[in-house]
Amino acid sequence: MNSNSHCLDSSRALPIARYRIRARALDALQLPPYAGSLLRGQFGAALRNLACMTRQPSCTDCPLRETCPYTRIFEAPAPQQHALQRFSAIPNAYVVEPPPPHLGKDQQGGERWLAPGQELAFHFVLAGHALEQLPLVLLAWQRALAQGLTRMRSRLALEQVQWQDEDNQLHPVWSADTPRIQSHTASLQIPPWPEGKNELLLRIHTPLRLQHQGRPLRPQQLTAHSLISAVSRRAALVLEFHANQPDWGERVPATAAQALALRDERELRWFDWVRYSSRQQQEMTLGGVVGDWRLQGTKEVLSSIWPWLWLGQWLHVGKNATMGLGGYRLTAT
Repeated sequence: MNSNSHCLDSSRALPIARYRIRARALDALQLPPYAGSLLRGQFGAALRNLACMTRQPSCTDCPLRETCPYTRIFEAPAPQQHALQRFSAIPNAYVVEPPPPHLGKDQQGGERWLAPGQELAFHFVLAGHALEQLPLVLLAWQRALAQGLTRMRSRLALEQVQWQDEDNQLHPVWSADTPRIQSHTASLQIPPWPEGKNELLLRIHTPLRLQHQGRPLRPQQLTAHSLISAVSRRAALVLEFHANQPDWGERVPATAAQALALRDERELRWFDWVRYSSRQQQEMTLGGVVGDWRLQGTKEVLSSIWPWLWLGQWLHVGKNATMGLGGYRLTAT
């Protein structure tokens, strides 16, 4: 096996796309400090209402569970058998990226108010077969926003959807004026390792919550190995279960092993948000690590982890990634 055999193939177009949602508030809207849970919950409820054909109260025993667009996107069923291990759950084919939180002088998240007529903008990511359901997904977002957010049921009108490419350029996909999905390149191509660089910087902007034996790892407990293991494993599972590309999993152990040779410098801190869980009828804490994390090593090691970390900017990493936690931006310096 050569030194790069465990790297992602940067020449392969990967079916992953980020979209920007723009909506207009019809009523006064009070957003919580972190809106990822709120947006994900409303989207999931609207998607289920649109896609469900049996109207069973639970998806668990539904005869259409394996083929239903709702479960395949939002509640992906784990396979009965797998060559590597048994799964109780697998990553889903979407990520909701809420608007940045409003930060006060103490850098703690506060509530945000939108008056009628103001714009709400956020992003979501789709992977694999979920991209084939883009018309259904957009209709679900339109319904979710029109039915109202928060317990006040504040309504919004979906106005525009854009595709965001690797260079953060926005391209029109859908608008209320022309409600037909336009052709676009719904894929990513991992750029080659930037020569002459000797360090990777992760700017973690939403709480990164890696866990060990069910407990979240605090800043002093995190290691470069735990990070690279989590990022590569999540990316490999998304590509296997949602894009029918099972070969990525073979690269994960070698990539994680190489991460043991990394050196790192950290400016990380623990950050808590509180969210209300309508399912559990109580407030819950969304805690994790935010800040800057620098990874240093040889060109061989850095170039091998680069593709995985680059892809993680779209897929996020750690617990509650689907509601936007574990989000970061990657720079080679």
